[in-house]
Amino acid sequence: MKSLEGKHIVLGITGGIAAYKSAVLLRLLIKRGAEVQVVMTPAAKEFITPVTLSTLSGKPVVSEFFTANTGEWHSHVDLGLWADLMVVAPATASTLGKMANGIADNMLVTTYLSAKEHVMVAPAMDLDMYASPSTQRNLATLASDGVEIIEAAEGELASHLVGKGRMAEPEAIVERVEQFFSRRHDMAGMKVAITVGPTYEKIDPVRFIGNYSSGKMGFALAEECASRGAEVIAIAGPVTNYPSNPSIRVLKVESAEEMNAEALKVCASADVSIFAAAVADYRPERVSDHKIKRENSEDMTIRLVRNPDIARNVAELKKDGQTLVGFALETDDALNNAERKLEKKNLDMMVLNSLEDKGAGFRTDTNKVTVITRDGFRKAFPLKSKKEVATDIVDMILELRKKQ
Repeated sequence: MKSLEGKHIVLGITGGIAAYKSAVLLRLLIKRGAEVQVVMTPAAKEFITPVTLSTLSGKPVVSEFFTANTGEWHSHVDLGLWADLMVVAPATASTLGKMANGIADNMLVTTYLSAKEHVMVAPAMDLDMYASPSTQRNLATLASDGVEIIEAAEGELASHLVGKGRMAEPEAIVERVEQFFSRRHDMAGMKVAITVGPTYEKIDPVRFIGNYSSGKMGFALAEECASRGAEVIAIAGPVTNYPSNPSIRVLKVESAEEMNAEALKVCASADVSIFAAAVADYRPERVSDHKIKRENSEDMTIRLVRNPDIARNVAELKKDGQTLVGFALETDDALNNAERKLEKKNLDMMVLNSLEDKGAGFRTDTNKVTVITRDGFRKAFPLKSKKEVATDIVDMILELRKKQ
C-alpha cells in the first residue's frame, strides 16, 4: 500500500542502541512509497552503518556538514525545505536537549532548526534518563514548540532494567506518520473561527478585571486547524504570544463586548466555531475616565454587570451544517456543570478541563480534557501537551461533523 507515495521524509538517527530499529523503520517508510533522506549524528554510526541505511534508502547518508575529500557542502537549509516531515528515531537525551535549546553542533540539529514542516521525535534511553526532570523539561519544551512526541514504551532496556524508555516500535511510528499525512488536508475548504485568551474589563485607564488565560490552548487549536487546511480566524483577547502561521488571521480585541461583536460577524459564515476564550462573566457598570486615587476613599465598591454570553449568542443564529464547540473550566462537580452548559448554550460539543487536574488549565503547556457531546457521548483524555490535545479535539470535531 503506497500510503506515503511522493512524501519527502528526513529520518534522523542518533547514537543509541535503538538505532538498529531505524533500519526497519526506514524500510517500512520506503515500502509505503516515501522518499527518505537519512541524517545521522556521528555517534549513531557507532551503532548502525551508513552503508546499511544508504542501501535501504537508495540515497547517500548525510552526517557531516561537508565531505572531507571533496569539500562538498551538505545544506541543512535545503533539507529543511525539501522535507514534508522530519522524524528523529531514536532520539537520545543528548539530542533532545540540543533540539530544545538550539545547540546546532551537528547536521541533524541544524536540519531540525531549518525544518519548515512537522517534526516527530521518538525518544529512546534508559528509564532513569527518561524520567529525569531535565529530559522531561526538554520534551515539554519541544512539545510547546510544536514537535510531536512519540512516547517511549515500557519494557526491557539495554541496561537489562525494565521500565519506560524503549523507542516505539517501527510499525507504531509509521502509523503516526500515516495519520499525520491523512490529517493534513481533512479540513481543506473549511472556515474555522476560534475565540482565544482572556478579556480585560476596564475599571479605569490603568486597572481592569481579567483572568490568567494565556491563549495557549486556543492558539494550539488554531495551529492544528490551519495545518489541516482550514481557513482560520482567531478572535484574540490580550495575550503576549501570537501564532506565526500565515494561514491564521488574528483579530485583536480587549473586552467581552468587543469579542462578542467580532464573533457574531465571523462565526456567521464559519463551518466550525470554537469558543476557547476565558471571557469575563462580568464587567464594571461604570468605567472611570481618570485613575481612581486610593487616598480619596478607604474602600471602593465596583458594581458589576453581566457580560454577553458569546457562545450562546452565536448559537442563537446557528445554521445547518455549522458546528459549535465550547470550553468549560470547572473547579467542582465538573461533568454535571459542563453538561448543563452544553445544553444551556445549545452547543454541539463541550471540552471540559478542571483546575483540580495538575498540569491542566491556565498558563500551562499541557492540558487534560474530557469531551462531551449532545448525544451523551463522553471521552476523557490523559494529560498531554496542548498541541496533542488540540489534535484530539479537532479529530473529535470532525467525527462529530460526519454524524451531523
